[in-house]
Amino acid sequence: MTKPLHINQANEHNHADCVTGALLSAENVCAEKGVKLTDLRRRVLELVWESHRPVGAYNILEALMKEQRAAPPTVYRALNFLQEQGLVHRLASINAYVGCVNPQTSHTGQFLICGTCQESTEILNDKVTNVLRESAENAGFDVQQQTIEIIGTCNRCRQ
Repeated sequence: MTKPLHINQANEHNHADCVTGALLSAENVCAEKGVKLTDLRRRVLELVWESHRPVGAYNILEALMKEQRAAPPTVYRALNFLQEQGLVHRLASINAYVGCVNPQTSHTGQFLICGTCQESTEILNDKVTNVLRESAENAGFDVQQQTIEIIGTCNRCRQ
């Protein structure tokens, strides 16, 4: 039986260490896959991790434009690359991106998203993943990507 792993990205860690760890993980993942983590891709990933709230592409673009010339396609290409490598997750319901807390391991994402403050918590629960995969297989469906987004209210906003 797999115990659910809850990863609250905003609590219980040193933020500087968190960002540094995410960038080191990204370098390792890219090296293992034989793909290049360019300076721009690295900076976009850093901007995603800058806050532990989901961030939109245009917010990333705005931050980048303070440092260099950038255009929307540039940011979207970088985000697509990071998503393909498993370094970020796209949260479709709020059209934003969050850094993946476990990019070394291929996994499906389940996210708790606060509808008030937008804070997100990634949950890695194999039981949820397996039930959905089994149900899809029984329906003759081949799952290629799975992200579950649950909108609610976080503990801090409830208080």
